[in-house]
Amino acid sequence: MISHIIIKSLIRTEKSTLLEPQNKYLFLIEKRANKIQIKHAVEEIYKVKVHDVNTVISPGKLKRVRHQLGKTPDLKKAWVTLKAGQKIDIAP
Repeated sequence: MISHIIIKSLIRTEKSTLLEPQNKYLFLIEKRANKIQIKHAVEEIYKVKVHDVNTVISPGKLKRVRHQLGKTPDLKKAWVTLKAGQKIDIAP
């Protein structure tokens, strides 16, 4: 159950789909999660073996709505590399 709190979603963009042949997948994750928790969550949810996890925090951008300034939230993303022969089935 805790795995679904750590992994928010699988990010499907053009850049992320280019790395799928290299067994790399991009996930949107909880900001407080560390690499070990991410690895266990992906292995539990998708039933695959994880080789490596790289994380990055994307800072939010300043946005203006009418006369007020606002900021979009910071996002934490994880590039997960699977072991050879492993694959995540992605249904459209």
